[in-house]
Amino acid sequence: MGRAAACVFTDADGIRKLESLVHQLPANSHVVVLLRDGSSCDGVVSVRPSVQVFRDHDDREGINAIVKLERPDVPGWSQRIWLDQVVRVEHLDSGMASES
Repeated sequence: MGRAAACVFTDADGIRKLESLVHQLPANSHVVVLLRDGSSCDGVVSVRPSVQVFRDHDDREGINAIVKLERPDVPGWSQRIWLDQVVRVEHLDSGMASES
């Protein structure tokens, strides 16, 4: 994966929002993520995302993260979603799943 992102955060509020979303996305949790464009995507979090350093189109360095969702009932299906696009996370499992 490259180190380019359409959106990066450098301000404390944006970084806190990303960190909050990361906390809501533990590995193996079944979630629906609601996106800024009004769409949604559901799946199982393959690995808890981690904030990383990226550069935007203006070569500005900042923070973002990607979550990868999979569907066990659809072999080979996966979706990668930039966390800056996520408005809300809803959990479909009974509780936040274990990462073990």
